[in-house]
Amino acid sequence: MKNQINIQNKRARFEYHLIDKFVAGMQLSGTEIKSIRSGKASIVEAYCVFQDGEVFIRNMHINAYENGSFYNHKPRGDRKLLLNRKEINKIEKFLKVTGNTLIPLRMFISEKGWAKLEIATAQGKKLHDKRQDLKEKDDKRAMDRAMKKYK
Repeated sequence: MKNQINIQNKRARFEYHLIDKFVAGMQLSGTEIKSIRSGKASIVEAYCVFQDGEVFIRNMHINAYENGSFYNHKPRGDRKLLLNRKEINKIEKFLKVTGNTLIPLRMFISEKGWAKLEIATAQGKKLHDKRQDLKEKDDKRAMDRAMKKYK
């Protein structure tokens, strides 16, 4: 039941230094998973919070399911992430330091058909770090163009 759903947060690698990655399941209702399987979700504005010993994702947008009638879900509700205790403790310890955050990188459907979310512990980049990344990207593009002429 391998599905080709791969919803990414492309701004995450530009805005943050990624430190550690985790793969978490999500606690979803029936209409939410149906919308995700049809590719109607976004994690660009989403972020994760630690609350009462559990990790939640906030501001993740999942469109309402077309055939859901009055059983539909809220598009921007909090959703619980399913992690084991060791991972939760590691995340909690990391988030106690000022300037550290937990961000979603990509949402996908696993081989078993479960909706999974790849999250990362991260630190925000400074403006000069972002400029350096853009400079490296432009240099790589220029080198690729030059190499293409000689092939």
